[in-house]
Amino acid sequence: MRRLYLVLAGVAVLAIGVLVASSNTADDKNPIVVMDTSMGTIKLELFLDKSPITVKNFMQYVDDKFYDGTIFHRVIPGFMIQGGGMDPGLKEKRTRGPIKNEASNGVSNVRGTIAMARTNDPNSATAQFFISVADNSRLDKSAGSAGYCAFGKVLEGMDVVDKIARVETANIGPHEAVPKADVVIKSARRAEK
Repeated sequence: MRRLYLVLAGVAVLAIGVLVASSNTADDKNPIVVMDTSMGTIKLELFLDKSPITVKNFMQYVDDKFYDGTIFHRVIPGFMIQGGGMDPGLKEKRTRGPIKNEASNGVSNVRGTIAMARTNDPNSATAQFFISVADNSRLDKSAGSAGYCAFGKVLEGMDVVDKIARVETANIGPHEAVPKADVVIKSARRAEK
């Protein structure tokens, strides 16, 4: 009888393990990106299941090594750090066409999320992104706003994001809140899980 109990207990533990593993399946499919910056490393998880167009677009830029050598060109403490579209000297990089805004994906622009930057046209995002350093739910889709698509989160390196958010900035021509010393994205690569 005791042997039967042990076998049944073992089966129950195995079944629970399978259930836990299967509940993480969506997360396992989400790409992970390691962004090496001049101020440290930021590791991001991208929500492919919630923002497929946005994530595929971002990952194409990553795979093309587009972000290598670009800068965080707009840094506002208590708000966000923005990058992904300019080389040092504020030279704008040529991008692919804009994508559809997926801000209705249910992901809020809270501290630690990565979202697409865009113009006043809701469907104008290309390569530029921002990482929120505060809860910015006012940027979410609402009755009065098309919103900004948050499509991932910082897994590691929020201390690096906070450090970047504290750099000294200045307004340069039409660009506001530009770091006085370049904060460079050295590389952005897919990570092995």
